Amino acid sequence: MSEQPGPAPVGVILAVDPDRFADVVAALQRAGLTVTGEQPSLGTLSGTVAEDRIPALEAVDGVESIDRERPIRLPPPDSPIQ
Repeated sequence: MSEQPGPAPVGVILAVDPDRFADVVAALQRAGLTVTGEQPSLGTLSGTVAEDRIPALEAVDGVESIDRERPIRLPPPDSPIQ
């Protein structure tokens, strides 16, 4: 018997309280976030998390907003329509 894999991780971008940045990031990691980038002076960070863990991230004190990353696809430079 094989185990079913968990939900695929999704990319998220978070705005958090910049005055408590390190503490909020640590709490987000405990809630399941894998941090991929930090911008402490802006109070933003990016990371990946299982879709079903997003409500846990939203519940962390100091989180101001969470947005899912959306891929943008551009046509090749030599395509007729730009």
